[in-house]
Amino acid sequence: MLAYLVRRLLYALPILIGVNLITFALFFVVNTPDDMARMQLGVKRVTPEAIARWKSERGYDKPLFINQSAAGSAVLTDTIFFAKSARMFAGDFGRAEDGRDIAREIASRMGPSLAIALPTFLLGLLVTIAFALLLTFFRASYLDFWGVVLCVAMMSISGLFYIIGGQYLVSKIWKLVPISGYGGGLDAWKFLILPVAIGVVSGIGSSTRWYRTIFLEEVSRDYVRTARAKGLSELTVLFRHVLRNALIPILTGVVVVIPLLFMGSLLTESFFGIPGLGSYTIDAINAQDFAVVRAMVFIGSVLYIVGLILTDLSYTFVDPRIRFN
Repeated sequence: MLAYLVRRLLYALPILIGVNLITFALFFVVNTPDDMARMQLGVKRVTPEAIARWKSERGYDKPLFINQSAAGSAVLTDTIFFAKSARMFAGDFGRAEDGRDIAREIASRMGPSLAIALPTFLLGLLVTIAFALLLTFFRASYLDFWGVVLCVAMMSISGLFYIIGGQYLVSKIWKLVPISGYGGGLDAWKFLILPVAIGVVSGIGSSTRWYRTIFLEEVSRDYVRTARAKGLSELTVLFRHVLRNALIPILTGVVVVIPLLFMGSLLTESFFGIPGLGSYTIDAINAQDFAVVRAMVFIGSVLYIVGLILTDLSYTFVDPRIRFN
């Protein structure tokens, strides 16, 4: 197990370097350092000297990937890519264009993101698995048919419809909760209950259909017929055998969602005015703040790799027969 973890962590290094390389390439194809300087300083009345000074202060006056004028290892190290990337592997994300420390901003905004994402994830998992088990229990019935129709209809509707419709109905018409904003302490639930409810409802369709497919596949297996032949009730078969053996494919999709819990929801946080990591990323993209965008992409990649490793490890808890070499 230890050798497997070490090997997976070593595999993660070239992946992170590759993701960071692609991020640099894509961003600088859209905006050169000169364009970034003009955007930050103001497009009108910007002198070449001001642009050169801005690039020098922020380390954008060097070649992007290869410094052909340097010698030895400086060909690769005396570049924008190395100067901006090497620090991130040590946990130093630098400062945003407005001078704020990126690591401190991420730490302060992670709480609101988790306050929305964690209950949405847990409640959504509970509701969708329970609904899928219900449809499986009444399979090939009218309840199953209309349940699948409802799921298809719900998954065909855009997430924006749920957000805008929920804000209009619950906040504007019924005036039950604030339409947007965020407050700390005991009053935080007023701002969180609507986005959490919308997040749960919007994910019911696709998740329920997926879990239902997994459960129906397990129900048709030989061990289920053997359990029924021994006289076990259908509920016992579903919860003791089918659900347990379906956990491996369920965990594959569940644990990979871990990065999204920390990174926040771009749409939800933007529409509800939640000061989380999702809205932080959107604001950085709109402001062309490459330092923040680069840091968020890097953190997302790290969390995604951690999620994949945790997925593999979770298999051993579900089925002790699984071993990693």
